[in-house]
Amino acid sequence: MNSNPCELEFSVDVDVSSSFAWEWRTDVKNWDDPPARFDLDGPFAAGSSGTTLLPGQEPLHWRIREVQPGRSFTITMTLPDDAVLAFEWRFNAVSDSRTRMTQRIVLSGDNADAYAAQVRDGFGSTLADGMKRIADAMARAARSEATRPC
Repeated sequence: MNSNPCELEFSVDVDVSSSFAWEWRTDVKNWDDPPARFDLDGPFAAGSSGTTLLPGQEPLHWRIREVQPGRSFTITMTLPDDAVLAFEWRFNAVSDSRTRMTQRIVLSGDNADAYAAQVRDGFGSTLADGMKRIADAMARAARSEATRPC
């Protein structure tokens, strides 16, 4: 059995401070991926759980496993038969006004092989575009905030 049959990673630089990137990305109301909707039960902290709702599908439940404020967080989703899908996010300051945002998706567990193709095909084809879309939305939000009157 392969305990880690699938890993995907993509990084994108965004013209915002690392603190802005962190605050914006950890606010679930900014998670915009139609038609999915995201709900978080509790604060954005280790141990909190959330749900992804997609039309016509059963809700997907996930949990925030690790949080290093300002630096990284990991969200995990347990799949049937002990497979686990983890979404690891890192925020690294490139400069005072530029942040490298990285998402690493890791499939692991006893039955991970059964989901590897689905994860590679589903996330592998959308990860780069999705990260670029998130970075663009984040940069727009920062520009909007910078131009707001006092």
